[in-house]
Amino acid sequence: MKKILIVDDDREIVDLLSIYCKNEGYEPVKAYDGEEAFRKLEEFPDIQLIILDVMMPKKDGISVVKELREENNLIPILMLSAKSTDMDKIQGLTTGADDYVSKPFNPLEVMARIKSLLRRTAVQVDEQESDIIEVGPLIIKKDSHEVKTLDGKNIQLTALEFGILHLLASYPNRVFSADEIFERVWQQESIVSAKTVMVHVSHLRDKIEEATGGEKVIQTVWGVGYKIGG
Repeated sequence: MKKILIVDDDREIVDLLSIYCKNEGYEPVKAYDGEEAFRKLEEFPDIQLIILDVMMPKKDGISVVKELREENNLIPILMLSAKSTDMDKIQGLTTGADDYVSKPFNPLEVMARIKSLLRRTAVQVDEQESDIIEVGPLIIKKDSHEVKTLDGKNIQLTALEFGILHLLASYPNRVFSADEIFERVWQQESIVSAKTVMVHVSHLRDKIEEATGGEKVIQTVWGVGYKIGG
């Protein structure tokens, strides 16, 4: 049974999402502030997804994501927030969250997002795909989700950032639209995907350029999408 950590200072929301998680066959783990969230992660190292509120006492959701991503780039994080502006969503996504739902929310939508995130992280490596891809200054290892520069420097990516990079690197010179990237990496149909993909690609580029001394690995084909190579 997959464990899902639900973190929100509103106990009614935690209880509500716990009920829906149980109904879907998940095991909910409850926390009511950011500090308690880290204690639960230590207590239950097999937690496979985090539902995380932004506005919380002691340690807010953005701080939790930043700190967690220093140690763990693979666990999916679904953020909840009463803030619903594009800038709020962008802040959450660029910090390292994988998805974002505004309050008030439909619990069924949250469950659908959870299933999508878990399905994406559980996708097995295609036996016909090479585990290691070398592209430009990067070495990409799919099985271990590692990305290094040719001189051995590690680049810490979130699961979604890695998915985007691996997709583009697997098909050099092919242009992928934002919708295609969203559907392949997020493993769900495209819904207002362009901004979400743009934010993740931008963050991915920043990390690559910082590690490689400014090399432009991912190219934008204006009005079409993104590619690597050519």
